[in-house]
Amino acid sequence: MKVVGVGCAPGMLTEEAIRVLRAARKVYGSRRAIEIARAALPRSCEVHEIRDYSTLGIPEDAVLLSTGDPMLAGLGDRGGEVVPGISSLQLAFARLRLPLARVSVVDGHARDASRAIADAVEEVRRGRIVFLLPDPSFPLETLAGVLRSEGIPCTIALCEDLGYPAERIATGTPDAPPAARSRLFSLVIGDFPGP
Repeated sequence: MKVVGVGCAPGMLTEEAIRVLRAARKVYGSRRAIEIARAALPRSCEVHEIRDYSTLGIPEDAVLLSTGDPMLAGLGDRGGEVVPGISSLQLAFARLRLPLARVSVVDGHARDASRAIADAVEEVRRGRIVFLLPDPSFPLETLAGVLRSEGIPCTIALCEDLGYPAERIATGTPDAPPAARSRLFSLVIGDFPGP
């Protein structure tokens, strides 16, 4: 099996990913990952949409698609060869012109939000710039409230629909955090100037 990162949006497939996809006979992935990869897939390729990742049974000769990069809270832990992709972390930090050397990743997707908030606050306190992958229902106001109550001055950048035509980056502070308009967003939190 090969796990291929298709990038976080259309047009972000790497040359290696395109090469693997063009040779694929069976592909499994989310609807979004399939849409991103569709142009690189051969017409004869069997395409299977995954709706439930808890019981994946992927054949050894198949390609498993992962949005963004498979090793950033993705499917890279499922075994097989991993082909990296352009992640939302890379795109967000490029858009905000922030060095990746200061990043600390907090995975809040399909996990306990209170744990993700505690981890993010601790990393910001340590001087790191946090990249937080939230669930669509992540309580941004709660995170801002904790940062505010602990007196941690910082910028909160909400990065929505990165790489898509509706891309939007809104910045704020713990006193006036940005509000999400889309279900597809990430957060960058730390001591850095807004764009």
